[in-house]
Amino acid sequence: MSLFLWGLVIIFAGGLASLFSGRRPGLASFLGSASAVAGSIVAVIPAFKSLLIGSTESLRLNWSVPFGSFFIQIDPISALFLIPILGLTAIAAIYGAEYLWAYRENKNLGVPWFFYNVLLVGMMLVVVARNGLLFLVAWEIMSLASFFLVTFEYEKPMVRQAGWIYLIATHIGTAFLIVFFILLGHQAGSLDFDKVSVIPSSLANIMFLLAVVGFGTKAGFMPFHVWLPYAHPAAPSHVSAVMSGVMIKTGIYGLVRALTLLGMPPAWWCWALIGIGAVSGVLGVLFALAQHDLKRLLAYHSVENIGIITIGLGVGLLGINTNSPTLAILGFGGGLLHVINHAVFKGLLFLGAGSVLHSSGTGHIDLLGGLIKKMPVTAFTFLIGSIAISGLPPLN
Repeated sequence: MSLFLWGLVIIFAGGLASLFSGRRPGLASFLGSASAVAGSIVAVIPAFKSLLIGSTESLRLNWSVPFGSFFIQIDPISALFLIPILGLTAIAAIYGAEYLWAYRENKNLGVPWFFYNVLLVGMMLVVVARNGLLFLVAWEIMSLASFFLVTFEYEKPMVRQAGWIYLIATHIGTAFLIVFFILLGHQAGSLDFDKVSVIPSSLANIMFLLAVVGFGTKAGFMPFHVWLPYAHPAAPSHVSAVMSGVMIKTGIYGLVRALTLLGMPPAWWCWALIGIGAVSGVLGVLFALAQHDLKRLLAYHSVENIGIITIGLGVGLLGINTNSPTLAILGFGGGLLHVINHAVFKGLLFLGAGSVLHSSGTGHIDLLGGLIKKMPVTAFTFLIGSIAISGLPPLN
């Protein structure tokens, strides 16, 4: 756990140093990106250890806040989400140093790098928090940092609109999560996750619905996806890659963690998740087909892929409900594997889209053509991402 904490310190300290160095864009970019990369490398070590050998590392400290303690833990579930979070944000930080350099004359580059690193800290804390209040604080840090990144080019009306839509949507989801954790704490007498006892089925049903709406808003379930097609195109491309590739997965993580607290799932939970996943998957594709903006198209594809992941979770729950270990392993295995799949190829595609936008000045698909001659490297990497998102062997 000490390596994880050192990673957090490096990332946050680097972001703070970048903020204070904003008048020197070269230094601000170096401090922000280098600390994100270095901190991610340090923090990913205990995550790999937990995932490979199944170990669990914990830290519990007393604090004056009621209903529990400062409790963080890295177990294999956390590790499975931590690895893509740290990996993609480190790669996107390297990309972002060059991408943001074009704004050095009219933007303070220390500000976006500070919020980028704070976003990373927030996501890391979300997946290791084992206390409801700590979880909500980390969730809010993540949400506010991403809001300021989405509105990086706030002078554009479209960007301001996207920022407000995102902020409103994410806080509607948070309101449901607050009620979820209030009910959890009232039932257990503590907000520490390991203090939760058996929850009555009637209360568990209500908490399941609260979790689906609260976490599903962040994940992008239909019809709670409204912010995705606005926020992703508005944000800088390396931020879009992080938000689509890993930030929306914190919603999936939260739902998975909530399911571990709510006890034996009834059949209707399973079919509800399968239904939500199927609707999100099909409608995500249909909306994507109608798009003419490259990043907006990719945003709708994120809705589709979140749907695929959710189908896996629903099938896994059905395996638990029917006492079928094979069905449970295949469902959860497929869904959680696709968490990593989607982080890799969607990060690649958004970074490729950013290169196209950066070089051509437009993301309007109808105005683009013949780029393979002038951007062969981007064309090749984008082809790899396209093969992966299509589900073609040997990728995905």
